[in-house]
Amino acid sequence: MSKFILSLDQGTTSSRAILFNKDMEIVFTEQKEYTQIYPKEGWVEHDPMEIYTSQYTVMTDLISKAKINVSDIAGIGITNQRETSILWDSKTGLPIYNAIVWQCRRTSSIVDSLKNDGLGDYISKTTGLIPDAYFSGTKIKWILDKVEGAREKAKRGEILFGTVDTWLIWKLSGGKAHVTDYTNASRTMIFDINKLDWDDKLLNALDIPRAMLPQVKPSGSILANAVINGTEIPIAGDAGDQQAALFGQCCLEKGDAKCTYGTGCFLLMNTGTKAIQSKNGLLTTIIAGFDNKVNYALEGSVFTGGAVIQWLRDEMRIITDSADCEYFANKVSDTGGVYLVPAFTGLGAPYWDMYARGCIVGITRGTKRAHIIRAAQESIAYQVMDLLKAMESDLGIELKELKVDGGASKDKFLMQFQADVCRTNIIRPEIRETTALGAACLAGITIGFWKGLDDVKSRWKQDMVFNPVMESEKSQKLINGWHKAVGRSRGWAEN
Repeated sequence: MSKFILSLDQGTTSSRAILFNKDMEIVFTEQKEYTQIYPKEGWVEHDPMEIYTSQYTVMTDLISKAKINVSDIAGIGITNQRETSILWDSKTGLPIYNAIVWQCRRTSSIVDSLKNDGLGDYISKTTGLIPDAYFSGTKIKWILDKVEGAREKAKRGEILFGTVDTWLIWKLSGGKAHVTDYTNASRTMIFDINKLDWDDKLLNALDIPRAMLPQVKPSGSILANAVINGTEIPIAGDAGDQQAALFGQCCLEKGDAKCTYGTGCFLLMNTGTKAIQSKNGLLTTIIAGFDNKVNYALEGSVFTGGAVIQWLRDEMRIITDSADCEYFANKVSDTGGVYLVPAFTGLGAPYWDMYARGCIVGITRGTKRAHIIRAAQESIAYQVMDLLKAMESDLGIELKELKVDGGASKDKFLMQFQADVCRTNIIRPEIRETTALGAACLAGITIGFWKGLDDVKSRWKQDMVFNPVMESEKSQKLINGWHKAVGRSRGWAEN
C-alpha cells in the first residue's frame, strides 16, 4: 500500500517538492531556486524549460534522498504560481517565448484598450476580476502578437496555452494531457466563473483562438498520470497556490479567511456558493473543490510582499539573510517616521494602480538601516490590512480571526504588527507550507488516501495566536501615515 502523497509546489522564485505521510506531516522536502529575468523595466519573465527542469529535479532528488520507491507515492498534487502564461508548440514541446510572469506590467496598454472599448464592467461581472496586466489573457495576446505565425498555428491547435500547472501536467504526462483546473482558469481574465467555460466575447476581443486553451476540470480530480522513472502516478489534485493554501488552512466554511505571505501576499475569504462582486477593488475567484458545483472567494492581492525583503537582500544589500529582518526591526522602537511603499510593479487591491511605483518617504538625517528594514516589514502588514478592511466593507462584517501561512509568517515581529494594525487575532498553523499541503489534501481525498474533508480538518493543528496589543489610537495614526505615503507612489509611471 502506498504511504505518501507528493506535492509539487511551483512558486515564483523556486520549485519545491514536499512529501506528506498519512498523518499530514512533512516527511521530506526539496527546493531549488531558478532564474528571474527582467528584460525591461516592469517586465518579468521565466524560462519555461527551467521551470520544468527545476521542478522535475527536486521531485526526483526528493525520491532519491528520502529513499523511497516511486510506488510508495499514492498520488501527486500540483500547486503553482498563478496567471503566469506559457505558450508552446504541441509538436516539439518547446516554448515559443519565455513565460510572462504574473508580476509583469508589459500588457498595461492592452488592458487600457479593453477598458476604452467599454469591456471593463463585462470583465468584472464575467470573470470576477478587475482588468489588469496581472492576469493571463493580455499576456497570451501579447505573445501571439509578438511571435510571427503563432496565432495561425494556435488556430490549428499547434500552439498551446497554459498556466504553470498546465505546462507541468503536459510535460509530466508526456504530452498526453492538456488540462487545468477551475481555480487557475478563473485567473486568466478569459474564463466565465458563472458558466464555468471560456468566454467567447473576451476571446474575440483579445483574438485568442479557443483551440489553444486547455480543458478545465475540478481541482480534486484525476487530471492525468505522471510518468516517473517508468511508473505512472495519478495527478489527482491541482489548484492555484492561493486557493490551495485556503484549502490547506481548512478554510472550508463560509466566512473563513487566510493570508499567505510569499513573494506577494494574498488574502482570501470563503464566501460559499455565491459569487460576490466587490465594491472595494477585490476579486471574485473560484476556490478548490471536487465537483462542478463550485464555491467562491473574495480575494485581495498584494503584488510585493516578501519580495520587498528579497529586494533589501539582493539589490540593496542592506541585509545578508531574509531572517535578519526580524532582528533589525526589533532594534528600533519604530520606523522614525519612515514609510516604504513597495509598489515595484504597481499596486494591487484595493488600489489597482498599474502605474504606481515604489517610494521611501519620511527620511531624515537620523534615519538608520534598521528604520528602513522595519519600514519594509511594516509595509507588508499595511498592505494586508488594506485588503482586510476592504473585505470587511464588502461583506459588512468585522473579521475576528485570520489564518496565516507562507515564509514571512515565521516572523513574530511581522505577525504581531499585523495583529495590531488589523485589530484581528492572527492564527498560525503548525505546518506553514499550507500551499503544498492544500494540493496534497486535494489529491489525497480524491484517491481515498484521506477519508474526506472531516478527516483532513481533524488533522489540522494550530501553532500560535497573535492578539492585538497596540492602542487603537496609535495604530490608526500609523495607518493614516501609510495611506499618505501610498498617495505619493500612485500614478508615478503614467505618461
